[in-house]
Amino acid sequence: MTTVGYGDLVPNSATTKLLACVFVFSGMALVGLVLSKAADYLVEKQETLLIKALHMGCRVGPSEILEEIETNKVRYKCFMVAAFLIMLIIIGTVVLTRVEKFDTVDAFYCVCATITTLGYGDKSFSTKAGRIFSIFWILTSTLCLGRFFLYVAEWNTEKRQKEIVKWVLSRRMTNVDLEEADLDDDGVVGAAEFVIYKLKEMGKINQHDVAAVLKEFESLDVDQSGTLSTADLTLAQSS
Repeated sequence: MTTVGYGDLVPNSATTKLLACVFVFSGMALVGLVLSKAADYLVEKQETLLIKALHMGCRVGPSEILEEIETNKVRYKCFMVAAFLIMLIIIGTVVLTRVEKFDTVDAFYCVCATITTLGYGDKSFSTKAGRIFSIFWILTSTLCLGRFFLYVAEWNTEKRQKEIVKWVLSRRMTNVDLEEADLDDDGVVGAAEFVIYKLKEMGKINQHDVAAVLKEFESLDVDQSGTLSTADLTLAQSS
C-alpha cells in the first residue's frame, strides 16, 4: 500500500496477484485519507501549542491564536511535519539497529530507501518484531514525507503570492489603471471598483468572475436603479 515493495514477500498465484492489484489501489486511497486527516488534526494542535510557546511572555487569546495560525499557517505546518519526520527517521533508525541488528549507516540507508518508497530490497525488515513495527512506521513515515513535500511546495507558492500582493499594494496607480478599474465607465472609481481592480491584479479573481457577479447583480436589480433593496429581491424571487 505504501509503494515501497522490498520484494521479499510477493504474490505467487493469479488469484493473489489480482487481489493484490485491487488491494493496493483501494488500500492506498483509504489509508492515505485516514492518515491525512489524522495528520492535519495533529498539526493543527501542534500549531496552537507552538504559537502559545512563542508568546509565553504575553496573554494570547483564542482569536489571536487563530489570526496567527491563518497568517503563517503553511509555514507552521511545514515546521511541524518536518519535526515529526525527523522523529520518525530517528525512531526507524534506532529500531533497525536494535531489532534488525543493522549498523547505523545501513539502518539509516534502509530508513531513507523505505520512506521515499524506493525499496531496493537489499535491506529490509526481516524479523517478526521488526515487521510488526514496520506496518505502522512505514504507513506513517511515507505519508509524512509526502505531506512535507506538499507543504514545502505550498509554502513557496504562498510566499510568491504574498510578494505579488505586496507589489500590487505598493504600486502607484496610473491613468490607465484608473480607466481599467472604472467598471461602470462613469469617469470615477469607487471603493468597490478599486478593491475589485486590486484583487484582479493580485490574481485573486479574474474578469470572468467579475462578469458573473455583475450578471447576477443585474438579474436581481429588477428596477434597474443600480442598487439592491428588499423590493428588488421580492420581485426577483416572484418572477
